[in-house]
Amino acid sequence: MSPLLTSFAFGGGGGIPKATYTATTGSPTIDTSTRAGKTIIKYTGSGSITIGTGGTCEVLVVGAGGGGGYSDSTGGGAGGYYYNTSFVIPSGTYTVTVGTGGAKATGQGTAALAGTGGASYIGTYLIIPGGGFGGTNTNTIGPGGSGGSGGGGAGSAPGGLGTVGLGNNGFAGAGGGGGGAGAASTGLAGGNGLSNSITGSSVAYAGGGGGGNNASFGAGGTGGGGAGGWNSGAGVSGTANTGGGGGGYGSGTAGTGGSGYVVIVLG
Repeated sequence: MSPLLTSFAFGGGGGIPKATYTATTGSPTIDTSTRAGKTIIKYTGSGSITIGTGGTCEVLVVGAGGGGGYSDSTGGGAGGYYYNTSFVIPSGTYTVTVGTGGAKATGQGTAALAGTGGASYIGTYLIIPGGGFGGTNTNTIGPGGSGGSGGGGAGSAPGGLGTVGLGNNGFAGAGGGGGGAGAASTGLAGGNGLSNSITGSSVAYAGGGGGGNNASFGAGGTGGGGAGGWNSGAGVSGTANTGGGGGGYGSGTAGTGGSGYVVIVLG
């Protein structure tokens, strides 16, 4: 699914105006002072926005990170990352959904496997997938899940695939890290995310979760990725509202994926 609404008619000449809003729900943080002349609407939980005048706006949408895997400590993939300074949206009321982080693996049984991160979206015009789960080393299941960025693969299983333009691949190998928005994982460490200053300060988002094995562990990728655990060490959860992947674990506790984030800037 394309993440971008490519066109709609406004009628008349003079180019596309800037979008305005008339209402929100869900208690987003609304900041009118940090960036001069701009209204920054930050959603850390789901809600809605009513666009009064259709037009262009600046958006950042990050899907939730995938959960860390079990055995070989595979990291979860970061949520998909999408940024556009001239996103076009018609007038109307749109549901804003912030993805929930993927569940951590708790064992090798099917019901105990890690979960994919939830998608974040604005209406049906912009849908950004969550990160793939970290794989679990069993006889039948091991590959990392695909998503915004892919989760790491367990044992000799492949890593999950990232979505082109939104994320990168997880690493294939014992304790592979999850991919991040800025880079694929190339070992135990999670792939790094990307920095963005839409809120007025530079913040990194969508880092992959770290993996681990019986000898070492990998750091989480910049952008909220959780570090991996090894032996009985615990994997670290992805940071909330960054879309970071959860760290994997060997025989301790894995990390859950970090929740997503949606920012809309008007003006």
